[in-house]
Amino acid sequence: MSEGARPIDVGVVGVGHLGRHHARLYADLPGARLVGVVDRDAERRGAIAAEYGCEAFADPGELVGRVQAASVAVPTEAHADVATQLLEAGIDVLVEKPLTRTLEEADRILAAAKRAGRRVMVGHTERFNPAVMALSGAVDRPRFFEIHRLAAFSARSTDIDVVLDLMIHDLDLLLELDGTEVASVDAVGVSALTDKVDIANARVRMKSGCVANLTASRISAEPVRRVRVFQPTTYISCDTGSREVERYQLVLGDGGAPSIRHDKLPVDDGEPLRLELSAFLDALAGRAAMTIDGAKGRKALELAHRVRESIEAAAQAPAE
Repeated sequence: MSEGARPIDVGVVGVGHLGRHHARLYADLPGARLVGVVDRDAERRGAIAAEYGCEAFADPGELVGRVQAASVAVPTEAHADVATQLLEAGIDVLVEKPLTRTLEEADRILAAAKRAGRRVMVGHTERFNPAVMALSGAVDRPRFFEIHRLAAFSARSTDIDVVLDLMIHDLDLLLELDGTEVASVDAVGVSALTDKVDIANARVRMKSGCVANLTASRISAEPVRRVRVFQPTTYISCDTGSREVERYQLVLGDGGAPSIRHDKLPVDDGEPLRLELSAFLDALAGRAAMTIDGAKGRKALELAHRVRESIEAAAQAPAE
């Protein structure tokens, strides 16, 4: 924040697993002043408000007139109602991923933002992982992606399937790094511990000719978060958990003899969510573009739904 600039008054709606971290970081960021938190659980909102020195509210409407911006970290099924209410009241919003459950709900949010002249950012936090940021700077002509995102089971986020819960991170990343439209999607998935798809694999072909093979699971014994990118003369492996990015490049030595050069890309420090909230505040203050606006969030959601539709079609197809 530039010297003399006034902090942006912010609130957080939903202070469960993710929302409490939004509150923690807003309370510490110099570009924000945490005014209040909203949660249906009186004990929880009271405890968070006391910890971070702000007010506690039971309804999002109580933020109106008090804040300029708010994070929406309620369950996905409530994203559209809460975000629309805030936007129509003149409040800019950061909505946790996925933007919504359905494209119709996403369109409601985007339409409300347009009518009110307000801004929407979508919380695809993995984009702000320093390892992913280092990877992004090294990718210029991707031809093939191999992406694995495996997590231990948690009762959190079981209101949505693994495609909207986990894979959408990597679908968003694929769209950003390739930069072209989707040509085709072929996917399979199964339910294991819930009544929704818990393990999914998708093969996505882009119009550039790039192909991505993505696997997501929320019942893994060990966490895996790895992105592998293959492009002409270069292979890059990015572990977003350990934050290590390794690059292997084909080089020609004297006389044209080929060899492989290996290096590790420098990865900055930083908490991804803190970087994300800082980017949101900078965009609202006019210091930067909105990194992941509502339109990009909708685009990732649209691809996620294409994956889900392919999974459903595969499940209904007769066995050969």
